[in-house]
Amino acid sequence: MTGERGTATEERTHAPVMVDAVLAALAPHDGEAFVDGTFGGGGYASALLKAADCRVWGVDRDPDAVSRGAELVREHPDRARVLEGRFSEMESLLAGRGVDGIDGVALDLGVSSFQLDDPARGFSFQADGPLDMRMEREGRDAAAVVNEEDEATLRKLISTYGEERHAGRIARGIVAGRAASPIRTTRELTDIVVRAMPDGSRRRRGDIHPATRTFQALRIHVNDEIGELRKGLAAAERLLNPRGRLAVVSFHSLEDREVKRFLRARAGSLPGPSRHLPRPSERPAPATFELLFRGARRAAAAETAANPRARSARLRAARRTRAPIDRPGAPT
Repeated sequence: MTGERGTATEERTHAPVMVDAVLAALAPHDGEAFVDGTFGGGGYASALLKAADCRVWGVDRDPDAVSRGAELVREHPDRARVLEGRFSEMESLLAGRGVDGIDGVALDLGVSSFQLDDPARGFSFQADGPLDMRMEREGRDAAAVVNEEDEATLRKLISTYGEERHAGRIARGIVAGRAASPIRTTRELTDIVVRAMPDGSRRRRGDIHPATRTFQALRIHVNDEIGELRKGLAAAERLLNPRGRLAVVSFHSLEDREVKRFLRARAGSLPGPSRHLPRPSERPAPATFELLFRGARRAAAAETAANPRARSARLRAARRTRAPIDRPGAPT
């Protein structure tokens, strides 16, 4: 799930987003080892292998992505491997191959264009298909969520994960729609969402389809994407060697906020306590990351013109310090 990710409303190619900026942040050198934690079509992995005589471990929870990776492994039999699993499991996946340290980690968050392009996966409202959305093809699917959760739960998840201001109307529409018959397809759900919108919001506004945020919310919920991101960032922190680099590309504000909070906290750059409050007696944990640049970088105008998916991409990057991880509950 490398830089081939984006929103379902955008024109999709399989080119990795912001690949030059990601490579600049990861700065691969001969002899180093990297994790492409969201392999997808292998865009970042391939770029790393071309940039230096390094080794790349691809990781993806989608078995289809792992199958696609076979070609890259054939091209680079001594330098590339693709492992099936979640990027939050990168430590155990690599430990099973005798690897306990890595020089760089790339994460490209969200859903891959390969998943969006396949109607059978149920990620996109642009083509009719089963309401699935499972990256791993197992567990509870989106159809189970919309047909089984109560109205309050649906409203909360659509509001929280989709940042949809009409979440209440949509949740009521889903409950009313499923009372007539179960909601099984992406087209059925899309029609319900559009009908639930106020008249003025039913039309497309720019590239934003009325169902965009609801589909995003369901996908994030079904795949526990925010939970995986939190665990994955912590796993990268533990796995990276001193001076190892972390580069994370996100496509919506929920993801970007998580990455921003994590890196600012680990770099010791969170705002200090109020002068009106007593200072904490415990010493602050040592900074385990140093930011490679302030804020988030965006794709250049030339890239967004050639690939509209890059418009919403944000890159944040940091370098691991030599400080040990000194936090309650952290492995030693």
